[in-house]
Amino acid sequence: MLVAAAVCPCPPLLVPDVAAGAAPELDAARAACTDALGVLAASRPDLLVVVGPADRSGRGPHREGTRGSFAGFGVDLAVRLGRESAAGTGSDTADGELPASLAVAAWLLERTGWSDAPVEGLGVGEPLETERCVGTGAQLGARAERVALLVMGDASACRTLKAPGYLDERAAGFDAEAARALGTADVEALKALDTELAQELKVAGRAPWQVLAGAAEGAGLAGALLYDDAPYGVGYIVAAWS
Repeated sequence: MLVAAAVCPCPPLLVPDVAAGAAPELDAARAACTDALGVLAASRPDLLVVVGPADRSGRGPHREGTRGSFAGFGVDLAVRLGRESAAGTGSDTADGELPASLAVAAWLLERTGWSDAPVEGLGVGEPLETERCVGTGAQLGARAERVALLVMGDASACRTLKAPGYLDERAAGFDAEAARALGTADVEALKALDTELAQELKVAGRAPWQVLAGAAEGAGLAGALLYDDAPYGVGYIVAAWS
């Protein structure tokens, strides 16, 4: 059963080495992520599953020990998901490397010294239908007696004129509802997020959030919103469920 969840944004800029001189702009987001991971640790899980958006090469399961890097962002920084795998290869994927969202999660876990439970990863594609997201979440929630989720994903990328997706007047409303649902652990509202609108607004978190909704059904968790802002025209939300 799901006993706790942390929701964090997944921009590589969250990693100070990638952000370089702009790093202080996301200090508040990093602090909120640290607080959210503290909620996970306090829940004493038997298993932590990290869920994040991924392109085709990164979709599917990633076992503990899978490695990732930020070389694609011009930074010589490597990360590992949890502890070294017993097999030594550290990956179930064809390319043998974490997708960017899970690499950011691995960095967050290393930064906070995670050692509370085994860690696995799951990369999900943004086009994944709501029903399949919810079903996947239900399966994750049944993986162990006490399961925790670290859910990575950004809100819309259309909040300002300089945003990656340019300004879309619908973005603020979508993000506000997503933040409300995540901050109150409103499972039904997360399941009701408009898939087509999310794609138009370049929302990277819709599918992972709906996986969370599937895992949380019947768990009776309460939510807290820890951060909600759009510093680069992209919505970043941090929440904790317990």
